[in-house]
Amino acid sequence: MNRASFYLPQAGRVIEAPRSARARFAIGNIVRHKLHDFRGVVFDIDPVFANSEEWYESIPADVRPQREQPFYHLLAESEDSSYVAYVSQQNLLEDGEGGPVDHPSIAQMFDDFADGHYQVRRGVSH
Repeated sequence: MNRASFYLPQAGRVIEAPRSARARFAIGNIVRHKLHDFRGVVFDIDPVFANSEEWYESIPADVRPQREQPFYHLLAESEDSSYVAYVSQQNLLEDGEGGPVDHPSIAQMFDDFADGHYQVRRGVSH
């Protein structure tokens, strides 16, 4: 089987994931949620669902995403707030707005905003 296992502290469990996964978006890309009115910049990607079971079960069953797909960590913004979001690939679209994201943590992780995406700051990586 072409899978890898690793312990993820934020999930509190061992995660099994394909050794290779196809992410539609990259770190620094700006995306928009398909169902909810917010957008954000990708700052990390999990190859499969890697959050807690409690978080996963809190999503209503009729809209709960599949686990076996990339999940994105976003510095997100809505009309009235900024926050960190964890979103499945199936629920994201490229952002058509094209402008920068107004999140207070952007400067900690990214440098310039150009051509519709952010450049990761030097020295910020796994």
